[in-house]
This record gives sequence, C-alpha cells and structure tokens, in this order.
Amino acid sequence: MAHASRDVAQPRLGVLGWLRFFWTQLTSMSTALFLLLLLAVAAVPGSIFPQRSVDATKVTQYKADHPDVFPVLDKLQFFDVFSSYWFSAIYLLLFVSLIGCVIPRARVHYKHWRSKPPRTPANLARLPEHGELSLSAPEGADDAARRAADALKKRGYRVDVRPAAEGRPASVGAERGLFKELGNLVFHVSLVGVLIAVAIGGLYGYKGQRIIVEGDTFVNTLVSYDTFSPGSRFSDEKLTPYSIRLDKFHVQFDRESKTHYGQPLDFRADVTTNYGSQEKKQALKVNEPLKMGQDQVYLVGNGYAPIVTVKDGKGDVSYQGPAVAVSQDGMYTSLFVLKVPDAQPSQLAFSGFLLPTTARNAQNVSYSADPDPYAPTLTLNSYEGDLGLDKGKPQNVYVLDTKSLKELNSRKQGNGIVLKPNQTAKLPGGKGSIEFSGLKRYIAVDVHHDPGQGLAAVFAGLAFFSLIASLFIARRRLWVTFRDGENGTVAVAYGLLARGEDPRLAHEGKAVRELLEKAFPAGPQAHTQAATTDETDNRA
Repeated sequence: MAHASRDVAQPRLGVLGWLRFFWTQLTSMSTALFLLLLLAVAAVPGSIFPQRSVDATKVTQYKADHPDVFPVLDKLQFFDVFSSYWFSAIYLLLFVSLIGCVIPRARVHYKHWRSKPPRTPANLARLPEHGELSLSAPEGADDAARRAADALKKRGYRVDVRPAAEGRPASVGAERGLFKELGNLVFHVSLVGVLIAVAIGGLYGYKGQRIIVEGDTFVNTLVSYDTFSPGSRFSDEKLTPYSIRLDKFHVQFDRESKTHYGQPLDFRADVTTNYGSQEKKQALKVNEPLKMGQDQVYLVGNGYAPIVTVKDGKGDVSYQGPAVAVSQDGMYTSLFVLKVPDAQPSQLAFSGFLLPTTARNAQNVSYSADPDPYAPTLTLNSYEGDLGLDKGKPQNVYVLDTKSLKELNSRKQGNGIVLKPNQTAKLPGGKGSIEFSGLKRYIAVDVHHDPGQGLAAVFAGLAFFSLIASLFIARRRLWVTFRDGENGTVAVAYGLLARGEDPRLAHEGKAVRELLEKAFPAGPQAHTQAATTDETDNRA
C-alpha cells in the first residue's frame, strides 16, 4: 500500500534561538576549561618573541635580524601579544564564560541551601551504609528524633525533624557538606576576581627601569626613567612622588671556595629615600624591595661606572662623569660604550672593556681575574664621525654602530687605548683626549606599580582555600528513623548516602552509630543490632 509522502516540518531556531544556543555553549564548564587552556597557549608567543612593552630595542634588533618574517609576525601582533586583539578576545570570552557558569550554579545552590533535606527513603537498607540498633528512649519516638537531631547538629549536619504520622515513623533528615559546592563556586568567582585584578594592573599600572650611580638620585618622574612601560590607562599625574639616592653599594664575594671563588654572596645598596617629606636611611637587597607607596623598587643588577673626562679637538670638555659599563661575566668584565655628540669639530665615540682586576694569560691576552677593582683598566677603541643622534632615531646607549664612523684607535692593530686610573690618552690627529679618573658602582632597579596586585593576592588566596574546601569536604546525606519498641526502647534505623565517591563514608557511618549510642544511654532493656552492606563488612 502506497503512502503519501509528507515533508517533515523542521523547527526553526530563529535569531533568539541561535543566541540562546551560543550562550549555552559559551557558559558551559567545558568551554570555560577550553578557553583557560587556550589562554595559556596564546601566551606562549609572548615568551618566545620580544615584546614592545618590555624591550622595544630587542624588537628592533629582531627586525634587523629577520627582515623577511618580521612584517608577517608584526601584522599578527606577535610582538604585542598581551594587548593583541586575539589575546584580548580569548581573555574576554573566558571572563564571560566563567561568569555565565557561576551565576546559574549560585542560584541553584542558594535554593538548595534554603530548602530542607530530602524526604526520608522508605527502605534505608538499600543505601550504601546503613545499620539498625535498639536504644533506651522512654520518652518515645518523636522526642528521640528531636534528641538525635540536636546531636547531629553538633556534628555539622543541618537537620529536619519529621514527627511520626500514620504509616510513617518519626525520622530525621540530615545533610552536610554544602560548603563543598560553595567552595567550588568561590573558586570560580576568585578566578574571575584574578582576571579583573590583572586587567586593572594592565590598565593602570606601569613598570620602569633606571640605573643609579653612587651619589646620584632617582626622582620618580617620567623623564627620570631609562625605560618605561605604562598601562593603556596610565597618567603621569598618578606617579607617586618620592626620590631614592644611592649612598653606597656593598658586594660580598666568595673568597674561600676554590670551585666558586669570586661568586657573589650578598648585595646591599645603602639608600636614602624621601617619601611624604620624610627622609629615611634604608637598605635595598635582592628579593627585598623598597615599598614607596604602591610602588615596589627591586634591585635587579649592578656593575661599575668608570669616571671619564673627554676633551674634544678644541680642548673643551665634552663629557665628564661616570659612564655605565655593562657586566658580561662573573668577574665583572664589562662592556664600555661612550658616545660624545657634543665634541667639536667632529663627534667622538669609544667602545671597549673595563677589567676590574687586570691579568694576562699564557697568550698575553688581558682578562679580569677578580670581580673587585684591585687593578682596573680601560681598553678602548676610539672613533669619530656622525653618531646619527641628530636624526631623531632611537638608539641603544650600550651599542655603538661603527658603520659610518672612522676608527682612530684599534686594539686589534695594537694602538688601542689602555688606561689605568688617573691616566690620560690623547687621540690621533689632535682629535682630543680621554682621561680615566676612577670607578664608581651603580645599581639597576626595576620599579613596579600594580594597583591590582593586592586584589589579585586576595582572590588567589580565596581560590586556594576554596579549592581545598571543594576537594576535601564530603557531601553526605543521612536519614534516621525511630519506631516505638517495648519496655521504653525505640528501634532505630539509619542510612547514609554520599554524593560522588566518598571512601570515608563507612567511617562516617560508624561515627553516626557511636553518636546515637552516646545520645541515648543504654538501659537494662536495650540491645543493639547492626546490619550493613557486604562492602561495609569487608572494610570492618
């Protein structure tokens, strides 16, 4: 028999239906976990490629070293990962997903918290842990149920007493472990709080670096920083007013160990701070930052700054003072670069090394034999020409581009400049001179201002403790029934049920039995009888 074919009517979701579908998918716990993993993966390029917000000079160097691939990576924002559109999108989606997960669960948990424990099952013997006993209770089943409820409250149960009715014994419904779900909710709320705190720090925070030579003062103003990385909502009016003067820098080196000779044991910078019109002597150490308002000042490096005086071809002083040398190894062999754009008639530059304690090896090559300045020496090349500083392009002060410069002295050719303290060397052709007067120490400091740091610490602590609560608090339900017996006794039956896996449920059953026996002192007529599952017997 032929049947007439009919088209199946497909339901149409419509715009509202599709939006509801996508919202349901976004706010599921599996999506939140996936986005959290995706955020961690998206942060990987930020640790592989140099970031403009951290060190713009390294980005420029990467561009010079990889001219072909740089435009593609730059277009994909691999050098601005944490402010890129794709990283921000993942961040915001995770934020929305966590909130969407927490709010419905919080509503359900609130309703459950306000509701009474579930009704008493008809057959407690079907529960994983159960037992029966007869106790002395002359007052009857209803009063016995109330007395048992009081005892269970002291054990942390929330209880509901149910008086005896026709065909139904007196019973107590009890439940504990609701803090497990509360801890789970607080954990997810704390994750949202951490995201908010990190966002606040990224928007309104800043970090900067500055090198301070002994005797110099750092004032917390924008122009005082060597490098500065502000947040997108930063305003220089919010800089905390304070100053730090480096009085003396102390380094203790290992002088006893043969295998670790010369390694630093301790760094300490004696500084004078001025904050809130109060001058104070303080010590700055590694991992012991100075706290100046909401700013934290970290000691991150140190080295030597040779004191030099450069005179140009006209005999005028073009540069005078300490010039920072960057340490290259454990013996403080330091790279020295000095640019003198004010020299006349041509600009001058110097590059070479500072050796704190000069020694020579078997090949007659100079090296530093000790990190302390027992016999300091400056070995330099000198140059003249256009330094390119007048073109407005940023340059690294510790790197000298010699392509457009003429070499005046060369260590490779044997006419390099070698200076000990209080010695002067004249440049060829009457181009000027350079004098090495002595050494000063310097420190490199990192200044961090993160207004969301305290908030992040609070939420991280909440997340930790709430996670512990959600892992170790057990969710259990307990029911106890009471039936009047003979000679002033009541027949008691109890059963326990865990939500999820609970290896301690048998121990809890034993504790509940002991609690009931203690709440009802046994009289001469009382006797006990227990019935448990085979699993409970095996555990016993």
